[in-house]
Amino acid sequence: MRITRVESRIQRSAFTYGAGAAGVGGNLHLRGMDTLLVRVETEDGRHGFGEGFGFNLVETTKEALDRLVAPACIGTDATDIAGLSLRLQRRFHNFGRSGPVIFALSGIDIALWDLAAQREGQPLHALLGGAARPRVEAYASLLRYGVAADVARNAAAAVARGYRRIKLHEIDLDCISAARAAIPADIPIMLDINCAWPSVAQAVAFGRAVAEMNIAWVEEPIWPPEDFDAIAQVRAAGHTPIAAGENIGAPEEFGRFIAAGALDVAQPSVTKIGGLTGLRQVAALARGVAVVPHSPYFGPGLLATLHWLAACEVAQPLEIYFAELEAAPYGRALDPDDGYVTVPVAPRLGLIPSW
Repeated sequence: MRITRVESRIQRSAFTYGAGAAGVGGNLHLRGMDTLLVRVETEDGRHGFGEGFGFNLVETTKEALDRLVAPACIGTDATDIAGLSLRLQRRFHNFGRSGPVIFALSGIDIALWDLAAQREGQPLHALLGGAARPRVEAYASLLRYGVAADVARNAAAAVARGYRRIKLHEIDLDCISAARAAIPADIPIMLDINCAWPSVAQAVAFGRAVAEMNIAWVEEPIWPPEDFDAIAQVRAAGHTPIAAGENIGAPEEFGRFIAAGALDVAQPSVTKIGGLTGLRQVAALARGVAVVPHSPYFGPGLLATLHWLAACEVAQPLEIYFAELEAAPYGRALDPDDGYVTVPVAPRLGLIPSW
């Protein structure tokens, strides 16, 4: 079954996320929530949808897809998903093992899995594993506010909506303490530091400062994110579990990350790691490390991650950005209900984005 057409489209949406009048924290770079939709058509007239990593990089990823990746896909076998993924990675490796080209390849891969599930007449999770959970627990991923009152108010609002796990993107201890005081003590907090600390000593000191706050993990504590040895030293200090991996673009790098003893939680992003094919490769390398994918987006990437988690033997939570979009790709279909997201049971990804 040959690929006959590859198209891309950017879907933009204004959004709100609960920032107060005192400021908008560290999110001035997010003017809108941009989703890069990828549509792959085959000679039988079927089409599947994928997503390449977007946000403020969305135009660059689209350019890579349209100019490099899409022409290379025309005429290739849509059923050989892993083989095509490897051939495209080898063809374009001079453009980097991470970044816009890999993000574009990720979108193609997700769309091909959508097509595969269509051909089988099955929901995608049926092709990925046997668990088939009807719903997956979600955690609320709050953007950075930088204002303690905003953090506390939104953390409490997330709990009121039914979330039982909260992620913060704060590095200020007053903001983190405000969230801890605003929600029940048994609700764990994840801290995404976004590579804030340039030294092991600073990261260890931060871990020590938050160690008694019921922290599920500290995410990406060190700059640069590929300094596996430094991250392993932070983990060895033992103050909190360590999570990382959203900025890793090649599954093989996760193998080195894990071998360095740097991770308690691996966080591949399906829109960055080569799609579901890459995500499955990371899971095969995990060797006892929990795999909890990074998924702060709203399109087919989020939906593919949901299906993957539904099929996993060990239940793990789905990341949901705590933000309100004016025009989400699937409307309200993926909104959590009492902290859980329902897994579509219709064939393929189960939902069709606006196109």
